[in-house]
Amino acid sequence: MAVEDRQRGGVTYATSSQRHSADPPRAGGAAVVSAPRSHNGHHVYRSQTTYAALDLGTNNCRLLIARPAQHGFRVVDAFSRIVRLGEGLAASSRLGDAAMDRAVEALKICRGKMANRGVTRARLVTTEACRAATNGLDFVRRVAAEAELSLEIIDQRTEATLAVSGCAALADPAAEGVIVFDIGGGSTEIVWLGSRSEARDPAARIREWASLPIGVVTVAERYGGVEVSRELFERMVEDCAQVLEPFVKKAAGARQARSFHLLGTSGTVTTVAGIHLGLPRYDRREVDGLWMQQDDILTVIDRLIEMDYAARAANACIGRERADLVLAGCAIFEAIRRAFPSDRVRIADRGLREGILLRMMHEDRAWWRRR
Repeated sequence: MAVEDRQRGGVTYATSSQRHSADPPRAGGAAVVSAPRSHNGHHVYRSQTTYAALDLGTNNCRLLIARPAQHGFRVVDAFSRIVRLGEGLAASSRLGDAAMDRAVEALKICRGKMANRGVTRARLVTTEACRAATNGLDFVRRVAAEAELSLEIIDQRTEATLAVSGCAALADPAAEGVIVFDIGGGSTEIVWLGSRSEARDPAARIREWASLPIGVVTVAERYGGVEVSRELFERMVEDCAQVLEPFVKKAAGARQARSFHLLGTSGTVTTVAGIHLGLPRYDRREVDGLWMQQDDILTVIDRLIEMDYAARAANACIGRERADLVLAGCAIFEAIRRAFPSDRVRIADRGLREGILLRMMHEDRAWWRRR
């Protein structure tokens, strides 16, 4: 089987003709994610530990299993399933029984994958749905009892920091200011990131941050996601812009920074990128690290607004499970773009899970400096 290495934006992909089926349907090759280099530019890989990072969000349950490699880490297994844990949460303030059932079943699969891969260190986090739900802690206890996994409900600052740590390598090295955003199911994390000259650790370069109470699930449930006219889409954008306004005031200086640009990590931005590229099926190797121009983004959003629900569901980069959510995500994306105008946006198919893995490996000194 022919194998080649493909590199983009600090990530090397070991690709082949064999489909990487661990993360259907949004599959790609096994990834090697780069760690920040030491002062002399060299790392020596020394750890045999197998790590796992799990992110149970409002919409998705996603797992990455990886081992340190000489220049970062290599993903050896992955899993992603839409569980809609936060379905109906905005109306009831509680996680629904059916939603919890779906999440527990997905988590049992994750537990099996971690056991089969010999995971020796893991961090398993859950975010906005469990933060907001009155029965979030009850659900965590149920997961411990039924799936035998210990979930950690992380706070908003931790979520934003981990997401930035996972994708900051894709920021333009020349940029003195970047707006990084992660559009989730129940919330959107947004960060003003300073230049690389300020610190090697991306977390130390965060100038302002916010966790906005808008996500693809919450916006879609409020406005509806099946039939979305242009007028309804504009109302969604305006509503999101109002929620965004306090952060815009705090981060106004970012727009004047040299080589300023946006960096987006979420299913929304990767879907927009996949449609722009005309992919017959989503492929993260083509999307992660892609630069998109503002006209290209507007063209895709216009296409999505013109599509009916059936057409969105039939699109290989969207699918039936996300067809009612994609325009809600685009409304959040558009509100951010209008608040922080930039000719270019970098697309990241990496984020919180990769940030978790890098943090654990650094804590374990998985790489040591060659002298």
